[in-house]
Amino acid sequence: MRPSSGPAARYGDTPPVTRRSALAAALGGLAATLGPALGQEQAGPKLRRGISVWPWFSLTTEYPAPRTDYAWPPFQERRPVPTRDDLHRLAQTGLDFIRIPVDPGPFLSFEGTLRTRLLDQLDAAVAMGLAAGLDVVVNLQINEATHHWNGARLIAGPQAPSFPAYKALAAEIARRMRAVHPRRIVLEPVNEPPQECGSPVWHAVQREILSAARAAAPGLTLTITGGCGSMVPGLDALDPAPLRSFGPLVTIVHFYEPYLFTHQGAPWMRGEPIYRALNAVPWPSSAGSLEHTLAAVRRRMAADRERSPADKAAAYAETEAKLREYFDARPDRLFLVHGLSAVRDWAQRHRIDPGRILIGEFGALRSDARYVAAGAADRARYIRDLRETIEGYGFGWAFWNLFDGFGLVTDDVSRAFDPAIVAALGLRMPN
Repeated sequence: MRPSSGPAARYGDTPPVTRRSALAAALGGLAATLGPALGQEQAGPKLRRGISVWPWFSLTTEYPAPRTDYAWPPFQERRPVPTRDDLHRLAQTGLDFIRIPVDPGPFLSFEGTLRTRLLDQLDAAVAMGLAAGLDVVVNLQINEATHHWNGARLIAGPQAPSFPAYKALAAEIARRMRAVHPRRIVLEPVNEPPQECGSPVWHAVQREILSAARAAAPGLTLTITGGCGSMVPGLDALDPAPLRSFGPLVTIVHFYEPYLFTHQGAPWMRGEPIYRALNAVPWPSSAGSLEHTLAAVRRRMAADRERSPADKAAAYAETEAKLREYFDARPDRLFLVHGLSAVRDWAQRHRIDPGRILIGEFGALRSDARYVAAGAADRARYIRDLRETIEGYGFGWAFWNLFDGFGLVTDDVSRAFDPAIVAALGLRMPN
């Protein structure tokens, strides 16, 4: 869920063609143009429609610096965790897999019996998913907010101080997953690598991790991804040929464009002053107006007691400029088609079966009803448009997320599935 450097600047890239002809050209006939998948034998689960279940093995209880360890248990007890009933209801909707993000920090911090207990807990979670009729993707997802077990220490490069330990953990989990059910489990060993697009450092890191995991688990499906946070430009710079010996593989791409819509109001994006007060951004842009959105932004800024008037004034000026670009560019479904066409082009260049490409994260943050009455319909339209675009290209997808503001549920307490989002994902409401 990493913000792009400037999504608004790319809104005007749509080619001058009719919408109907562009959609037909972009979505039609991709699979027929491809030969056998490069180094990606048809093994393991066929990942078509899935959902992430963060924070099952996330939201930790680490001690502050200078300590580098965690309290026990290392995961916050009040975080939402899927129950067996939740997983069975997910299967009833028509989803075929879950993606379990796993913060590696506690697994690396603890040793001996406690580490084994954590690994056993992960095994039990995977077994719950399988018993519900869902295949499972286990995703090592580094917590960049932690002061010690973060990406700089773990995967910044082959010389990162804890990189050997990270590789060993990936191998250990791969070994365990192969023992459970290699044809129903996929290991995603890194989430959103921070290196630049095409970075040789990332290529070296990825090869070493894949080598360790493959040696531990022959036949288990692994994932590959590009730099730049697994976004489309990172994939475009990725040459999969040197990775073919690590097959079977699935290629991961994340897609949250346009961020002005999907991350409006994101409270954790404190380094991005425009997102915090964003709300009432419509999808498509023609469903609303600049004036209405700016009024909603002003109301939310007025309620912000943490920022000074000067900071809010500067943030508002930047927000207004970005929103003018958004509305001038008029993004709609064709923007999504155009954005994912680069993934199609990459697959064609490298003769990758589109069925072995997974849009591993996509979604949109729920609007804050305290500041805007509308928003739910825009979110559902966006998710529907993007899901249909993904499926039109023949890619699989994993929706972010079951819980939190991006969730399939209306709230984390009732855990009631949102009918509009269920429908937007092309699923059915469970019994």
